[in-house]
Amino acid sequence: MTLETIVGMLAFGALTSLMIFFFTLVGSLPLGLLVSFGRMSKIAPIRWLVRFYISIMRGTPLILQLFVVYFGPFLLFGLQMGQDYRITATLIAFILNYAAYFGEIYRSGIESIPRGQHEAAAVLGYTRSQTFIRIIFPQVLKRIIPPMTNEIITLVKDTALAFTLGVAEMFTQARAIVSSQGNLIAFLIAGIFYYAFNALVAFIMERVEKAFAYYHE
Repeated sequence: MTLETIVGMLAFGALTSLMIFFFTLVGSLPLGLLVSFGRMSKIAPIRWLVRFYISIMRGTPLILQLFVVYFGPFLLFGLQMGQDYRITATLIAFILNYAAYFGEIYRSGIESIPRGQHEAAAVLGYTRSQTFIRIIFPQVLKRIIPPMTNEIITLVKDTALAFTLGVAEMFTQARAIVSSQGNLIAFLIAGIFYYAFNALVAFIMERVEKAFAYYHE
């Protein structure tokens, strides 16, 4: 197998990894905000339910959650989901898992804002939604960017777990090539990809953090 062939196969796997990464962020970031609201809800059953969900997502391995989401429909309800369900199950598990972590990051940011800002906004005639969108959330974003960056970098590496469901992402392709060729070139190229992608993510998040630097405390 030539180097060009190896790179081509890994490039196909990289596109799948990027797809998992992108759709996980698109799904988990807004869902995480809803989770944070549920976690802070004044309605006790909602608060308890969300706390239980977060506890399960953070207390069990992501690889186990992948298996539960993939095999659950058949083992619990006898549903045959088909081969295409592999990528769907992967995205569902990733989104649910990362929404729990993002939810706690959002919550910590929201609760770090002094209560006096809410009261001052109310005096000025702001509604609760206006207060959150215009005053609270921009400050929350600034505070949560560093932990968010850590989670997003972890997500880049966690995409490799999709191999457990037979999804042909980059690590799956690299492992298959190494097994057939008997050398580590594919792993080396995959490692460079993950490293470069994480470096890009870190750079982008650093720029975002600087964009919010006008919120000095």
